[in-house]
Amino acid sequence: MKRADITVFLSLVFILVVSFILGLIEITVIHTSKNLSRLETDRAVFSIFGEYQKKLLEEYHVFAIEGSYGTGDFTEDRLTGRMHYYENAHIDHEITDIQFLTDNHGQAFREQVTAYMEERYGIGMIRDFTGLTAEWEEQRIQGEKIRDEESQLKDQFEELKEGAKTEPEADVEEAVGETPVTCLDQIEKSGILSVVMPRDMELSGRKISPETQTSRRALNTGRGSFPSRAGMDGIEERLLFNEYILQNFTNASAVSPAGEEKAEESPSEEKGRSLAYEAEYILSGKPSDKENLESVLIKLFFVRLALNYAFLLKSSGKQAEAEVLAVTISLLLLIPEGTEIVKQLLLIAWAASESAADIRTLLSGKSVPLIKTDENWQVSLSELFIPGSSTAQSEEKNTTDGISYEDYLRAFLFLADQEDTAMRALDRMEENLAVQHGMDFFKADHCVTKLKIKNTAVILGDLTYTYPVAFGYE
Repeated sequence: MKRADITVFLSLVFILVVSFILGLIEITVIHTSKNLSRLETDRAVFSIFGEYQKKLLEEYHVFAIEGSYGTGDFTEDRLTGRMHYYENAHIDHEITDIQFLTDNHGQAFREQVTAYMEERYGIGMIRDFTGLTAEWEEQRIQGEKIRDEESQLKDQFEELKEGAKTEPEADVEEAVGETPVTCLDQIEKSGILSVVMPRDMELSGRKISPETQTSRRALNTGRGSFPSRAGMDGIEERLLFNEYILQNFTNASAVSPAGEEKAEESPSEEKGRSLAYEAEYILSGKPSDKENLESVLIKLFFVRLALNYAFLLKSSGKQAEAEVLAVTISLLLLIPEGTEIVKQLLLIAWAASESAADIRTLLSGKSVPLIKTDENWQVSLSELFIPGSSTAQSEEKNTTDGISYEDYLRAFLFLADQEDTAMRALDRMEENLAVQHGMDFFKADHCVTKLKIKNTAVILGDLTYTYPVAFGYE
């Protein structure tokens, strides 16, 4: 028999080899556990972001998690609770960064809308408008300047009448004394709607409570930082967002009797909504349809006033008509030196009456030429002397190559503050979902769009592994 033995050296080598193998196994188990924890967390995050609010997506093409889960009471624990539902309970989640749809004046909302409009329609749909943006603001300013000029001319006219050596007869004074400013006076006394409403259009009396709106109340706010899309204030991005508003929210032209057919084809059906003139609300932010429509129409009136007055100044035929009438009025009032003032007042009054007729045409769902000609001018100078002519319903002419009411809304939306229009659009989304679909629990500031989460997993007894995860809708 031979005796077997092992040296101390071989024993040590054997122990080291076994320890090395066991160490490799332990490291493998640790890394596998880490990867499994990450996979479970990723699966949970993907799952909760897959629970987006379906009606919000179907109606307004926006992805967001309704964080209260139908209760109207938002807490972050509801989100982490849903995370635990989709993976094991040995992972703790702490939300470090969170973004709501309303954060930064609706930044996430605007980004999603812009991306949706680009993907569905492309930039080409708004390229025709990019060259007009510089003109829109100038037209509005010119209209307001004309209104100030009219006020100064009126004061000069009154001074001339008072300074005349001989007073005109009472019947002459009554017949022609206030004729040049009839339309503008009526707007000041009774409001723009008394002059421009089409006969067959019924004014909406709907109202909302301002204090309950997203743009007015105290909101949940997110925390942390997330990458944001660059160039959101660019011309093309702003125009795309405005197109979204016009496509998804109603306006006065779309819900008028003449615009019923267009409204039926639109995805933004007016029925059941708390406001009928939603685009006007997004522009003005007033609590009632009447106030919002008045606010928009007075802007539109000044734009049309500037354009129509500019045409009259260039039209030799219209100028001649106004001058003949101005001479007659000045002689009747015994102020021949006031002929030029009377002429300018007549031109402004004439442009104002034409502007009122233009707005009636636009509200009826028809188009109006941007620049008028002698052929498509509607109001005759003699109509200024007819009592009530400022509200007369002249025949509405449609121009196929003209500018529609929605085109003017598009211009006003472009000139408006984009943060204000985004928040008011969220007002309408929130209230429409509540009114039309019974979603009283829905709040835009409960809608989560992005998350960053600190995760701590327990592996191999007391050993913990901490790792971040981030996810969001783009």
